[in-house]
Amino acid sequence: MASNDTFEGGCTCRQIRYRVTSKPMYVHCCHCRWCQRETGTAFALNAMIEADRVELTAGTPELVNTPSASGKGQKIWRCPTCKVAVWSNYGGAGDKVRFVRVGTLDDPDAMPPDIHIFTMSKQPWVALPAGTPAVPEYYKPKEMWPTESQERFAALRGK
Repeated sequence: MASNDTFEGGCTCRQIRYRVTSKPMYVHCCHCRWCQRETGTAFALNAMIEADRVELTAGTPELVNTPSASGKGQKIWRCPTCKVAVWSNYGGAGDKVRFVRVGTLDDPDAMPPDIHIFTMSKQPWVALPAGTPAVPEYYKPKEMWPTESQERFAALRGK
């Protein structure tokens, strides 16, 4: 890792490698049934970051369009060889925001969740940590995100 604001990651076979050039705007730990199905596990851990702050350093991920509960769909970018998902784009946020799969970082401990969402459908054996916000469904970013993250997101939307 070059600095506290640079993070490296990639897929299992190392064909896809990327660098994140700043801290994320916000990190979601999503416990919805769609994320459980998509990941084959109890939740998805996604770091929301501007697409231009995620640099591809090796390989070319393939796009897999998948349905989502919102009806807007999800673009999942996967390694064409090992099929590991490295990031997603959701219809609501568009292509300007990447949801980097935290588990693909070389140091995933660097991006713990800022919030647990859709806890109404979390697996009953998952214990949520004290001190991290948790909500039954989604939330209002203006009420939860730090000011800097709200400003970064507003800049992406041209506001």
